[in-house]
Amino acid sequence: VQLKLAINRLKLLQQKKNQFNQTARKEIALLLEKGKEDSARVRVEHIIREDFNIEAMEILELYSELLLARFALLETMKHCDQAISEAVNTIIYAAPRCEVKELNQVREQLIFKFGKEHAMAAMENQNDVVNSRIVHKLKVQTPDPILVNQYLKTIAKAFNIQWDGEMSGDDVFLQ
Repeated sequence: VQLKLAINRLKLLQQKKNQFNQTARKEIALLLEKGKEDSARVRVEHIIREDFNIEAMEILELYSELLLARFALLETMKHCDQAISEAVNTIIYAAPRCEVKELNQVREQLIFKFGKEHAMAAMENQNDVVNSRIVHKLKVQTPDPILVNQYLKTIAKAFNIQWDGEMSGDDVFLQ
């Protein structure tokens, strides 16, 4: 039941974040049009982080669906099978970093099922047992200035705004 709820919640949250990002892109386009490039850069960093979160949620949704499809197998096993290992480890790792309480409940059930030792290995990503894309997408770090610039160019183009797309002095200095 929790897996189904988590899947539905992940889908809903993805839609909500996509809608928010569309609105934010319009606001950034207006900032670029008004020449407020520094403000646009700060706001686009938030969009990048949200896009990363959306991509992570898509992966978590797939893993949740995999566990749901293999639920009978999951119920009978005492140790985590290779067929579902990455899904289990990734959910244990990612759930606390997401805003989906149902996924956290699934995580707790997986920890109870496979034990705290297994959970610690997943939470610390020992031996790279967690999906590498999830690890990358959920890292808390400032987006690469080149990526910020690419987003700004894409937004300017989508809204037919003339923008030269040059990186600011701070961005050039950071490279």
